[in-house]
Amino acid sequence: MTENEPQAEYDSPWKDAITLYFQPFMAFFFANIHDAVAWDRGYEFLDIPPSFPPLLRGEKKGGFREGEIGRKTTDKLVKVWLQNGQETWILIHIEVQSQAESEFAERMYIYNCRIYDRYRRPVASLAVLADERRSWQPTEYRNKIFNTEVILKFATVKLLDYSAKTLAESNNPFAVIVAAHRETQKTHKNPNNRYREKLRIAKTLYQRGYQRQDILELFRLIDWMMTLPASMAKEFTAEIQRYEEENQMPYITSVERLAIEEGRQQGLEQGLEQGLERGRQEGILQKSREAILDILKVRFESVPEELVNAIAPIQDDTLLSDLLRRAITIGDLETFLEMVKALKSDRMTGERFPP
Repeated sequence: MTENEPQAEYDSPWKDAITLYFQPFMAFFFANIHDAVAWDRGYEFLDIPPSFPPLLRGEKKGGFREGEIGRKTTDKLVKVWLQNGQETWILIHIEVQSQAESEFAERMYIYNCRIYDRYRRPVASLAVLADERRSWQPTEYRNKIFNTEVILKFATVKLLDYSAKTLAESNNPFAVIVAAHRETQKTHKNPNNRYREKLRIAKTLYQRGYQRQDILELFRLIDWMMTLPASMAKEFTAEIQRYEEENQMPYITSVERLAIEEGRQQGLEQGLEQGLERGRQEGILQKSREAILDILKVRFESVPEELVNAIAPIQDDTLLSDLLRRAITIGDLETFLEMVKALKSDRMTGERFPP
C-alpha cells in the first residue's frame, strides 16, 4: 500500500447498504425468499451481542483465526415474517474477502446451529460470495462419522455471475453496489481506471430514475468503497459538479457534498487516518466532532444544544466517522439526534436484542 493507493473499503459500505435497502437486497439476490416474506409486517435487524457464542465474534476457537470472521465478512441477522404468518430468522452472510476459504461452509453450518440453539427458530442461511475466484461456489456443509451425518445446504449468489448488461439494466440499488464492488476489485493498483469507472457509475445514478435521497445514499456508498488518491478525489468532485451543472441536477454537489469537502479541508480525513493509526487523540476527535456539526449547520442552519451535547463526549473515532457520513444524508435533526443516542447506546451495551 502506497500513499497514493488508499485502502479500498468493502465491509462497511455493504453493511450500510443492506441496512438501508434490505428489501431490495432480498429482491435482487434471493427473489424466491423475498416473495415469501410479509413485507407489510416489517422486519427487524438483530445485532450479535457480547453474550453470543465466541465463534460469531471472530475469537480464536475451533481453528478460526482471531478476527477472521468479524474483519473479512459482514454478518446480518434479520427477523422477518412469512406470508403464511410464520415467524422465521434469516442470517445474511456477506463474504467480501478476495480469496476462497476452505472453512467457509463449516462456518455457515456453525452460524446456523448457534442461532437455532439460541432462538429455536428455523434459520435460512444466505451468502453472497464477493471474491474473484469464479470456480469457488460452496453451497453445502457435510460431516459424517459411522451412521451419523449432518448436512447444511445454504443459498449462495456469486457477484461474478452478474453481467455488466444485467447491472446496467436494473434499477435495484444493489446493481449499483455490485458494479462498484467489482470495479473496485478490477482497478486495484490502477487509480486512473478506478477514477474513470467511479465517474461512470456515479453518473448512472442520475439516469436510473432514483429519488434525490437514494442518489445521495448510493453516491455516499460508492464514494466510500471506490477510494481514490486525495488529488484524484478532488478532481472527481469537480467533475461531478460540472456534470450536475450541465444537466441542472444539483444533488451531490449541493450543501451536503460541499460540507464534506470543507470537512476534509479542515484536516478531517487526515485526522481520522491518524486516529486509527495512533490512537484516539483528543485533537483529532475534536476535529471530527466539529466537522459533523459544521455539516449539520450548513444543511439545517442551526444545531440544537441537546445534539451538540450528545456529540461532545463521544470518544469513539469509528462512531464519529459513521456519524459524519450519516450527517450528509439524514433527513432532519430530530432523527439524527435519536440515531446518535441509539448508536451511543449500542456501543455501551453491544446489543439491541429485545428483553
